[in-house]
Formats: sequence, structure tokens, C-alpha cells
Amino acid sequence: MAAMEENKTIQPTTTEEKASSSTPSYSEEALALEVGVNVSGHKQELQRNFGLLSLCGLGITSGNVWVAFGGTITVAIYNGGPPGVIYEFIAACVFYSFISASIAELASAIPSAGGVYHWATITGGRYGRSAGWFAGWWNCLGWLVGLAATLQIAAAELTSMYAVMHGNFVTKQWHVFVTYIILTWMCCFISLYMNKALPSIEMVGGFTVIAGVIITIIVCAVMPHVRHTAYASNTSVWKDWENQTGYRSSGFVFLLGMLNGAFAIGATDVVTHLAEEIPHPSSNIPKAILFQMAFGFLSGLFYVVAILYGISDFDAVLESNYLFPLAEIYRQAAGTDAGSVGLLFLAFLPMFISCIGVYVTTSRIFWTLARDRATPFSHFFSNVNQGTHNPLRAIIFCGVFATVLGCIYVGSTTAFSAFVGSYVIFTTLSYVAAILPHLLSRRRNVTPGWFWMKGATGFIVNGITCVYIIVFIVIFCFPFSLPVDAKTMNYTSLITGGLSLFVLAFWFVRQSTYVGPKQVVLDASVLAKDAI
Repeated sequence: MAAMEENKTIQPTTTEEKASSSTPSYSEEALALEVGVNVSGHKQELQRNFGLLSLCGLGITSGNVWVAFGGTITVAIYNGGPPGVIYEFIAACVFYSFISASIAELASAIPSAGGVYHWATITGGRYGRSAGWFAGWWNCLGWLVGLAATLQIAAAELTSMYAVMHGNFVTKQWHVFVTYIILTWMCCFISLYMNKALPSIEMVGGFTVIAGVIITIIVCAVMPHVRHTAYASNTSVWKDWENQTGYRSSGFVFLLGMLNGAFAIGATDVVTHLAEEIPHPSSNIPKAILFQMAFGFLSGLFYVVAILYGISDFDAVLESNYLFPLAEIYRQAAGTDAGSVGLLFLAFLPMFISCIGVYVTTSRIFWTLARDRATPFSHFFSNVNQGTHNPLRAIIFCGVFATVLGCIYVGSTTAFSAFVGSYVIFTTLSYVAAILPHLLSRRRNVTPGWFWMKGATGFIVNGITCVYIIVFIVIFCFPFSLPVDAKTMNYTSLITGGLSLFVLAFWFVRQSTYVGPKQVVLDASVLAKDAI
């Protein structure tokens, strides 16, 4: 591994070196306390409560691909009709498999709760401090708006369930807002005070995701036959391309439509931020990423095919008054309002637990930034509460931030959508900030972990990842359809650019005191038990 002075690489310390040193080092300090540091170079503060099974549960629950995909289907349908929905999702999953492999490799070599923030600091070499700063903040902002998006989907599901049961009910923005706020602080409370129960909760969440998608697929596939109603034709599902975006190029429409698949499958790094809460993260995190991506692809594909065959009236779906589009789709597939509510409940259960998982992930990202003095009031937010054994203040901050975004929803759904729509851009920017320097440095700045792509494979996978991210960041900033007005404009570039300017300005304010994560070699004697 390349030694980088400004990253303060920690090597095993001999007795002679300790005796001759006048200033205590991280390793001496840890040994004096008879505790180890983790791979971030900090004292291990969080409890390793999670196991591989619960981590996989968190991955598929927080990712929740089939629910997220179904929730955006009325947007995706304009980009080529049903065939576009299916093939664009497949294409997005192919490219995200390269991203996942690149992330899994770095997570295995540097299993830190900081995730891309830590990796970019190491892979960036002499530019590591600035690369890590931007990677960390982009990732944190992405997950903060992702938390708001997840809570909004859950709130939309609940209000739509009520609307289906009460035929004359008209859903208004404040109904969703009140539900959103209740969910926000319920999930915040669980994240705060049920830390030891979180692994069990996430395992239950994993079960609800798997059981929910299987039951939904069976119902959507069987009920039209039972009711003697017609399925959608094979031609309409697989062949009839319909470009309803206003763009002339069907190729460009296909690329633009991949955003919907990317939004559904894009929670690639969610489990990496639990690296300090699971034993042997160097091997367990890549395994969890593989399971998350494989299950997400298969469940999303079979699910969307089933519901597309179950839709008998696409115009009714697109013109539905229900806030959550699956309400009308399920009503058509199941044939009754009660059936629709039952299937919506199966989607809501994992989504509720997903909100808890996203809370955990987002709070860990913000906390890791705070402990390296990268946030305002960093000393306050870097605290780990000794009673709850978690970063309590960081979790509350995430709840407050989500509440503020919820207030924006009441004022303008367009503004709220602009924020949550930037999730894919922020997260992929953070990925490329870590992976591109890794590639440009010829993959020399990182010591291989349990999972490592050897030879040309690593260069090819990293190269495809970087090209995809750079190209699609531009494409995903285009308007979703033409012609464009103030309501239909894609404000992602404005949100991303504006918040990035804030990150840049704060860099100039804080760079003199910003510490940044340390680099600890995986065989260092000072590492805490089960740290790798």
C-alpha cells in the first residue's frame, strides 16, 4: 500500500518505536487503553450487534427494490411503455452490478462506517483530503434526501390505502405531510432507543420483503385468471415501444428512462456504513452487497413483469387519483378494493422497516463526518451516547432534516421532488469520487481485502463504472419530457450544484481543522477484535 503522510497511515508499532517516541500515537493510545482502533483509525465505539443475516436483511429492506420500482412505474411508463420499463430496469441493473463490484472491493479493503468518504480519502493520494470531503458530503446529502424519499413513499402508501377503503376520499398534501411526520419520528424513536433490537428488526424486514414480493407476484399472476379477465398481451408487455416523452430519439429516451431503474436499485452502499457494527466486515459486507443486488434484480424483474401483465387499463393507472400508483394497479389485478389494500399493506410493511434502516445508514454517515470535524458543530454531533450505544445526536439531526424537507412538500411538491430526485446524482457522484482516483492511481493505493478483482478485471470493472456514472449524471439532469415548464422542469442540476457550492464554501472554512479518516493497514496489531 502506498504510504501517504497526510492520511496518517497507521502501521504496527514495535516496543522500541514506542519507547523512542515522545508523542503518543494512535496505536500507543489504543494499546494503553487496552482497546483497539477500527479501520477508520478511531477507537471502536459502536457495538457489533449485526450479523451477516441481519445485514442482508437491512440491505434488501433499505433497498426495497420492488416497492420503489412499483412506486415510480407511472413515470417510467412514459419512457417506452411496458417494454421500456422492463428493459431499462435490466440495463440499469447491469451497470449497477459494476458499481456494486467496485464498491464491494473497496469496502472489503477499507471496512469503515465512512464508506466512500473514507475510500476516496485513501484512493485520492495527495488529493485525498479534498476528494474524501466531497465524497463524504455528496454521499451524506444523497442519503438525507433518500431518507425523505423513503418516508414519503411510506406516507403515500398509507394515505392511498385509506383512500381505497373510502371511495369518496380525496387525498390532499397535508394528509401526506401529517402521515410523513408521524412516520419520521416513529422511525427516529426506534432508531434511537431500540439499538440492540435493530438486527432482529432488519431480519424481520428481510422476511417481509421476500414474502411480500412472492405473495404479490402470485396474486397479480393468478387473480386475472380466477376472475376470467384478460391479461395484457405479450406484444404490449415485451414489444410495443411507446415514446410519450416528447423527445424524438428513442435511444435517448431509453437512456433517460434508466433513471427509474437506478432509483430502485441504487442503494448500493447502504450496508457498507454498518462496517463498524458487524464482525469481520471485510468479508461480510461484500457478501451482503452481492445478496442485495441479486435479490433486488430478480425480485424487481419478476415483480414488474407480473404487474404489467395484470394491468387491464393503462389509462386508468395514469389518470388515477390515488397518490401511490400501485393502488390502482393492485385494484385492477386483484379485482377488489380489499385486495388492493391487502397488497398495499404487504408493500408498506417492508417500506416502514426500510425507513428505519435508512435512518441507521444516514445517521452513521453524518456521524463519521462529524467525528473527523467535517460538519458544523462536529464535537456535538460526533458523540456516541453511552446509554443508547449509538450516535443519538446524529440520528436526531436526520429526523430534523427529514422534517424540514417534509415542510417543503406541503409548500411545493415540485420543490420536494427536486430534492429527493437528486438522490441518484449525489450518491453516484460520491461513488465516482472514490472509484475514479482508485482507477487513475492504477489501484495501487489500496491493500486488497477479502474480495479483490485481480488483474485486468478490476481495471475493466472500475473503468465501466466511472464512464457510466459520468455519462449518466449528465443525462439524468435533462428534463423528463418536452415541452418544459416550471412545474415539469428537472431541477436536479440546480439542487446538486447549489448544495455542492455549499460543500465547497464549507471546505474553505473548515479545511484547516478538518482531520479526515486515517488509514490503518488490515494486519495492524492495534485493530479492534473482529475489525476486519
